[in-house]
Amino acid sequence: MVAMKKWSRLFWTVITYILVFLMIFPVIWMVITGFKQEADAYTSAPELIFRPTLDQFMIAINGGFSAYLFNSVVASLVSTAIAMLLGIPAAYCMVFQMRKKSSNDMLFFVLSTRFMPFAAILIPLYVIVSRLNLLDNLFTLIIVYTAMNLPLIIWMARSYFLDLPKEVLESAWLDGNGTIGTIVNIVIPMAAPGLVAAALLAIIFAWNDFFFATTLTYTQSPTLPVMVAVFSSNQDLFLAKISALATGIILVPVILGMYAQRHLVRGMTGGALK
Repeated sequence: MVAMKKWSRLFWTVITYILVFLMIFPVIWMVITGFKQEADAYTSAPELIFRPTLDQFMIAINGGFSAYLFNSVVASLVSTAIAMLLGIPAAYCMVFQMRKKSSNDMLFFVLSTRFMPFAAILIPLYVIVSRLNLLDNLFTLIIVYTAMNLPLIIWMARSYFLDLPKEVLESAWLDGNGTIGTIVNIVIPMAAPGLVAAALLAIIFAWNDFFFATTLTYTQSPTLPVMVAVFSSNQDLFLAKISALATGIILVPVILGMYAQRHLVRGMTGGALK
């Protein structure tokens, strides 16, 4: 019986590793292709042995990478900061200042804003933005990304606030701390791991957005995902160039994802211990 359980665990472990490899293999192949010349990338039989080069990365950098990078960084960070500034007090009020039924109704309303596919709101959003003369404007992307990530921030912050010991908060209230003082001095430090994870996920979602960026921007405020489309349309041979560019773009989400995972797990275990 013990031997069967051992072989069963080994079998499912092997299956898991195979599935994970199949999922990440396209990413691995993309990274490898980024170090090839275009002629090597377009061979009918994939070449595993080749002379690595950084030419495609240099082409991407010299193709205006810094301007696209600036727009992506500003849109991601500023929108996340605004979403955190609005979402943390909203989650605090839902947990500590609203009745449970009202809080649940409010949470459902907040999450319901993400029920509709983005494609369904694209046309009315485009009409509104165009009539306000805000097309191809970085401010527009910031507002859109803030609205896109605000439900995520509220939902995650609320889940962490529910684990906070109310005795500590009651002590803060007795000491004369108001809502803002309690949030800044007590709630945020205690829920920091979860809030960091929520912020990092929001940055990743904004960083990876292609749908809104390619529709609402043209030449003044395009982000890095839009640059991939530009490379694919302006070059005859572009597979290696796009692979090199995409490799550079995914570095930030991969690093932030690994960092967010660590904070997310630590926050969840911290809440369980409380």
